[in-house]
Amino acid sequence: MSELSYIQAIILGVVQGLTEFLPISSSGHLALGAHWFGLEPESRPMLVFNIGVHLGTVVAVAAVFARKFLAYFSRLIAETKPNYEGRRIAWKIAALGVVASVPTAIIGLCFKDELEQAFDNRLGIGIALIATGTLLWITGKIPRPKRGWRRFGWWRALVIGLGQGIAIMPGVSRSGTTISIAMFCGLKRQWAGEFSFFIAIPAICGAALLSILDVIKDPAMSLSSSITGPLVAGTLVAAITGYFALRVLLASLRSAKFHYFSYYCWMLGLIVITFMR
Repeated sequence: MSELSYIQAIILGVVQGLTEFLPISSSGHLALGAHWFGLEPESRPMLVFNIGVHLGTVVAVAAVFARKFLAYFSRLIAETKPNYEGRRIAWKIAALGVVASVPTAIIGLCFKDELEQAFDNRLGIGIALIATGTLLWITGKIPRPKRGWRRFGWWRALVIGLGQGIAIMPGVSRSGTTISIAMFCGLKRQWAGEFSFFIAIPAICGAALLSILDVIKDPAMSLSSSITGPLVAGTLVAAITGYFALRVLLASLRSAKFHYFSYYCWMLGLIVITFMR
């Protein structure tokens, strides 16, 4: 991490911001970018940098969905009143989010070391990118999903959470996997995207908390002052580019062009397997 320059941090921040929301695997692109710059993607400092730029994309989610989040929490508060009439949909969505977060947390905690080492396995990243592309391509072949929240059960949320847990592997797109699985479960495209990013916030923040705790426990892992600047720069750039990338993704969902990203994943996966092993 000590060799990371401002230019490299900004480039990696752009990569993270674009690829976190476009279904092409931000973790895979960050690992490949680190290899390209001669950095060690599996090193503790680089993992902390990854968390920083991921938190930048959380800011992008909050900005894009700010109005929806405010409306949702207003509805959530209203549904807590004893005299509220009607179905408590907001509380159901919150419960579904908790259910979906459980398998993600279990996988992240149980396989933490193995997942960190996977960032150095370029062959694995290439294979995972091809698998992600195949998953995206299938979404273009299924009937248009029509299921709403009232018919979205607990087991479906659990399956989506399992997909999010698997997507911790570099090369597997978190947004691509969760949105695709939600659509396979019949959830409408727009709601599939919104639920994907709703459960992304606790997942990303939880991973950030674990990394922060690692730094606190091991003083040798603390970041030097010369690294703090590039880390902040990369995080800010990730937030800005992530905002626009998320807008593009939501537009692709509305226009039923989500599966078009499969071709990019296949191409990059083949390049990695062929030339970067």
